[in-house]
Amino acid sequence: MPPVLHVAAIHANAPSIEAPRFIVGQDPEGHWVAIETHGRAGGLFRSRQAAVDYAEDETAHRPDGVFVSGERIEFRL
Repeated sequence: MPPVLHVAAIHANAPSIEAPRFIVGQDPEGHWVAIETHGRAGGLFRSRQAAVDYAEDETAHRPDGVFVSGERIEFRL
């Protein structure tokens, strides 16, 4: 099982000016998720594209607003 990337750890270690607002990736079960780095928004999606579209819409399509992770990310309710 690949390691799980905790979104809170990314936010804590990233400079606030350059930090993406949303992280998109797959959870440990393989579901696509988009998570706001402050933990206030996000969701589960049917596809990578649906998760990216949601995150881009939420960030007003800001070029640096969405990061797509190659590692598993944890989505907590």
